[in-house]
Amino acid sequence: MPQGQYPPGYYYAVDPPKSRLAAGLLGIFLGSFGVHRFYLGYTTIGVVQILVTVLTFWFTFGLSAMWGFVEGIMILAGAQTFRTDARGVPLRE
Repeated sequence: MPQGQYPPGYYYAVDPPKSRLAAGLLGIFLGSFGVHRFYLGYTTIGVVQILVTVLTFWFTFGLSAMWGFVEGIMILAGAQTFRTDARGVPLRE
């Protein structure tokens, strides 16, 4: 094993995998603020979602909030882009 690398499955002992159900529900109910992205470890895109929602809310009449709602549905549906968290750990059912 090369130095600095862990054997497969080691990350489960250190940090348990995130819940797909929790991420999906966070996306549906709080997704306009990027909470589901923060939960999955994608902080940059989470901040972008907050900024887009806050800065464009009055211009788009809240349509920017649909971004998080749609992503929440995609997470629950098991879309390919939302099967792992930011570290590459598969989401728990």
